[in-house]
Amino acid sequence: MKKYLNFIHSRDFPLYLAWTTALIGTVGSYYFSNGLGYQPCVLCWYQRIAMYPLVIIIAVGISKKDKTMPLYALPLSIVGLVIALYQNLLYFGIVPEKVSACTFGISCTTKYIHWFGFVSIPLLALLAFVVITFSLLASWRINKNV
Repeated sequence: MKKYLNFIHSRDFPLYLAWTTALIGTVGSYYFSNGLGYQPCVLCWYQRIAMYPLVIIIAVGISKKDKTMPLYALPLSIVGLVIALYQNLLYFGIVPEKVSACTFGISCTTKYIHWFGFVSIPLLALLAFVVITFSLLASWRINKNV
């Protein structure tokens, strides 16, 4: 138990949290589309473009002990976060779908899952990008003076 607590309080924990979240997001999106047959919308594709490279970028940064890695992973994470936030605004009806990039193909408001009455695929993506972004920011802040 003490080893576990030491790891949580280590300087590397935020990076491992960001990498694990990116990996789960990547595998999860692949499972939803290829395992369950859910067709991704345009905004989902843009979020995948931001998410998939993060798995590799963060893993390389961890393995090389590159303390500046958050600075070049953050732009992808922030872009994904903004797109995911916009998709959630569409999904929950705050922004009308007429004002979106989802005017062709699969609608960005298609409800494939609705766990607990509010958890959707766009919300999962938003939460993943929030965790990744804040983990990268925490890692950068912790390690910038080292």
